[in-house]
Amino acid sequence: MDSALQPLTIPRKTLRIAVGAMFFMAGLCFASWASRIASIQQHLGLSFAGLGGVLSALPIGLMCSLPFSGWVITKIGSRRLLIISLAVYGITLMSLGLAQNSFQLVCCLLLFGFSSNAVNISVNTQAVATEQLYNKPIMASFHGLWSLAGFTGAGIGTFMIAKGIDPFRHFAIISITIVIGIVIAARSLKNDKTARSGPTFVMPDSSLIKLGVIAFCSMICEGAMFDWSTIYFRDIVHPDKALIGAGYACFMGAMASGRFVADWFAHRFGLKRILQISGSLTAIGLLTAVTFPYLWPAMGGFLLVGVGVSSVVPMVYSAAGKSKTMAPGVALAAVSTIGFSGFLIAPSIIGFIAGLATLRASFILIACMGISVVVVSSKTKL
Repeated sequence: MDSALQPLTIPRKTLRIAVGAMFFMAGLCFASWASRIASIQQHLGLSFAGLGGVLSALPIGLMCSLPFSGWVITKIGSRRLLIISLAVYGITLMSLGLAQNSFQLVCCLLLFGFSSNAVNISVNTQAVATEQLYNKPIMASFHGLWSLAGFTGAGIGTFMIAKGIDPFRHFAIISITIVIGIVIAARSLKNDKTARSGPTFVMPDSSLIKLGVIAFCSMICEGAMFDWSTIYFRDIVHPDKALIGAGYACFMGAMASGRFVADWFAHRFGLKRILQISGSLTAIGLLTAVTFPYLWPAMGGFLLVGVGVSSVVPMVYSAAGKSKTMAPGVALAAVSTIGFSGFLIAPSIIGFIAGLATLRASFILIACMGISVVVVSSKTKL
């Protein structure tokens, strides 16, 4: 039945549009949640440490998803896994708006993290297969669509907050949009069920581990910005209510724009130089926002962070897809799993540090992750 719903041959442009649409919907789903974390924290009366503890359910859900995603993608292929997991991802988003206490929120976040990892692995596997049809790198453009969706989600979230619309109604609108998008795009995805085989768990070689570490450090910075930027503005910068999401919007706008030109810059200056510059900009941006916690300097700092992290993950994923020791999909899954775990543990780390010290102190630690990208990439053969 599944093969009957898909054309035997799919034009590469149609495939690229379909995969890009899936990236966009995945980014919109996560950004919608991130834009309302401050609202949910306030509704449930959570402290910084309490919020950090609740948010730790996301990486726990991700870790539980790892063996399942690795096994199921070899059985049903990335196309079917992507369709199912993205649908669950969108529906789970709506349940987050219904949580009335910490326990309910933790349960929902466990499933949210579980499905997010399945989406991440399957959509990037589809992207690798699409990139192989072109004679140029296009991975960054897919991640650019994810970031553009994040920027869109931030704008929608800011609008919803300004209009006093509660998270559940906000998330319900997004969930319905995602389900409709899946129905439209699913037919044009690549059916790779018969092409995938091999062991579920494969130990990556040292070069892939280093790429994973670079992605891990950068995605800690991304995760921090997604989940804590609006709270940082609200509690440290103290702007007008309508501008609470301004820093997050600056970050997402810069990251989305950077990813659409990342392939060209990497070709022009080389992967190592781009990673070194990216890590430096990330650290400088975070330190600027911490040192000068006022509206315009903080917005400028978050913009630099967006530019800094924009090229790291897509460049690392593209390099992993060209591995000579492992199949592209398996190599990508290994690197993305290492990197994405940083994306999900960052919120809880910041929450615990903010509870022990201050939120500004936790952002200083995140700046060190930008410096780590510079150090590791300088010592890695790229």
